[in-house]
Amino acid sequence: MLTRRQLLQTTGQGFGALAFASLNAAETAHRSQTVAPKAKRVVQLFMGGAASHIDLFDYKPALIKHHGEESNFGEKVEAFQNGLGPWKKPVWEFKPYGKSGRMLSEAVAPLGACADDMAFVHNMVGKTGVHSQGTLLQATGFNLPGFPGMGCWVSYALGSLSDNLPTFVVLPDHRGFASNGPKNWDSAFLPSQHAGTIIYPGAETPISDLFPHKSGRYISAKADRAGFTLLEQLNRKHLQQREEDSRLDSRIKSYELAAKMQLAAPEALDISHESDGMKAMYGIQEHRKVWPTEINAEEEADYMGRKCLAARRLLERGVRFVQIWSGNDNGFPRRNWDSHEDVERDHGPLAWGMAKAVSALILDLKQRGMLEDTIILWTTEFGRMPSTQGGKGRDHNPYVFTNWLCGGGIQGGVTAGESDQWGYKPLDRANPTTCYDIHATMMHLLGIDHEKLTVRHNGIDRRLTDVHGHVIRDLVG
Repeated sequence: MLTRRQLLQTTGQGFGALAFASLNAAETAHRSQTVAPKAKRVVQLFMGGAASHIDLFDYKPALIKHHGEESNFGEKVEAFQNGLGPWKKPVWEFKPYGKSGRMLSEAVAPLGACADDMAFVHNMVGKTGVHSQGTLLQATGFNLPGFPGMGCWVSYALGSLSDNLPTFVVLPDHRGFASNGPKNWDSAFLPSQHAGTIIYPGAETPISDLFPHKSGRYISAKADRAGFTLLEQLNRKHLQQREEDSRLDSRIKSYELAAKMQLAAPEALDISHESDGMKAMYGIQEHRKVWPTEINAEEEADYMGRKCLAARRLLERGVRFVQIWSGNDNGFPRRNWDSHEDVERDHGPLAWGMAKAVSALILDLKQRGMLEDTIILWTTEFGRMPSTQGGKGRDHNPYVFTNWLCGGGIQGGVTAGESDQWGYKPLDRANPTTCYDIHATMMHLLGIDHEKLTVRHNGIDRRLTDVHGHVIRDLVG
């Protein structure tokens, strides 16, 4: 049996020791012969709170024509709250961008510069209108906790591109976690070293507990290293007596990585040597020390820009999967995409800040020749209704929403799946797109057959796509 590292070197991708352990030689050979990968890195952009496809990306002239009229869906509608008021037109005007003529809202106008690189899926459907479950479904492929995030599966399958940085990094919203918090990037039943590592770019302490606390009087850098050495000796002695238990081996690897990160991470997160023009492109304003108390577009661009620039620097240095979050969990005033009360007030700053930073990331990766092997996915837990809630807001809509992708083998300037004239449900209700299809397509571009990357857990062969999913051929360039 080849080692996992040998498999990584000889096939271009590995499937983890646990997955290979139950395979005979013929099965191993079959699984090694996957498609040639077009991508080797992923950036997942997650809009926590449910971004409105209708107001950002999915242009619906019918809503403009019938704005203010009684909403007639032609069927019984189960609303999450009370969002079945009159039809509501998009809050912002839409304009065409790029050679493809992609219609984008003014709220995300900076993304117009990347319109021909982006592919849209407007017929996404979920399983629930509950934030916690909807978020888990998009992040892990299951709407219940206890399953690995997509980044964990990619880390497990392909291994690391760097010996000094984590394979899977999570950049949360600076105001707090979205629904479920770390459950969205937990390794669950995979070895724990594949869980996402949380980093806060621009914060005084970007990575918790990476270094001894400054207030400590007796813990020097030398003593810290000595402590790691002693822990490694004790843990390995303990492991020799319990070789069947993978948890301790995972913990040892985590300590080893932490020691290496003490040197690599500070350099990776240091943007002081980036040019002023580069920082401005990302929307970063280092001279600003005080921001208004009200949510505003420039502040959102600054925070999102720091995360996107950090993502580029991490990808350059070998991080394989970066997950970037916009929006924290429920609270008032709104600091997420859950715009029940006022779409313009809440979505406006978040959308423009996101678009400013993400367009910079796409253009930056493209000019460095990295976009061709880096997949970018923009997603959210579900969409919002085409009818009004309270006049200015929109209720939850799990029946249809939008994802978009670019880079890494994605065919730009196309649409794979439309919603109906109202943006209420898929145009072809018999053939919607699910997160399983998105995940299967991304795994395919990474050189992985999503049906064969499995781990047996509690008597079931588990995989990211559960028992579903197909590659969306219209997206693959």
